[in-house]
Amino acid sequence: MTWSERTVVREGVRISCRDWGGSGPPVVLLHGLAGHAGEWDAIAQDLSPRHRVVAVDQRGHGASERRPRDVSRAAYVADTVAVVEQLGLQQPVLAGQSLGGHAAMLAAAAHPGLFRALVLVEAGPGGSNRDVQAQIAGWLDSWPRPFPSREAAVRFFGGGPVGEGWAAGLVKGDGGWWPRFDCDVMVGSLAENAQRSFWDEWSKVTCPTLAVLGQSGIIPPEEIDEMLRRRPETAAVSIPGTGHDVHLERPEVLRHLLRGFLGEVA
Repeated sequence: MTWSERTVVREGVRISCRDWGGSGPPVVLLHGLAGHAGEWDAIAQDLSPRHRVVAVDQRGHGASERRPRDVSRAAYVADTVAVVEQLGLQQPVLAGQSLGGHAAMLAAAAHPGLFRALVLVEAGPGGSNRDVQAQIAGWLDSWPRPFPSREAAVRFFGGGPVGEGWAAGLVKGDGGWWPRFDCDVMVGSLAENAQRSFWDEWSKVTCPTLAVLGQSGIIPPEEIDEMLRRRPETAAVSIPGTGHDVHLERPEVLRHLLRGFLGEVA
């Protein structure tokens, strides 16, 4: 099964989506910072025979608007809602990894009843981290621009499925392979996360929730403990041998978890 490109426009900002079709209960997938919708291809293809699957290139990323003026958390949330409404998705399950999971959590908190369930992959309410923008800027500045070849990019990102997943977000252009985003847009998207945590929003989520964690991911154990204390009905699973890019490192395990969770909330 293959996907078709769909475009959603909200307040003049173009959001590109990979629509895998299907007539089953809908699932919307959000990638993380500096990522792209194609990271979800293996999982989307697996789910699409039983679900209408839509993977979103979030604003500033991939095939979507590259330099939107607004990169606030509220803008990312409103884009997600626009995708749901304009594509006619009835009570989708909303899943996101990293900053995409954060946007998914905020969307579920702000729009109770709109989403059937929530899946967070290496994402949580977080805490203020005033160094996060500088850290991400330094990491992005370390990328060769351009990468001399796609193979060089795969190696730079660690090789294997993780390297392939990140390299798939590049586009071939003058002199080599280039990112499909601008660093200042990525850094700006983290402004609110640098300033505060989002525990109040987490407490407002009412739909069934699955939290998927990498064994050596970035979510501290104390953050997970507090998430479960505030919402003890949350299902939490740690996947051995994985880090932050769970969906790329062990997609077969994540597929299994998603199938089970989607069956429970259908």
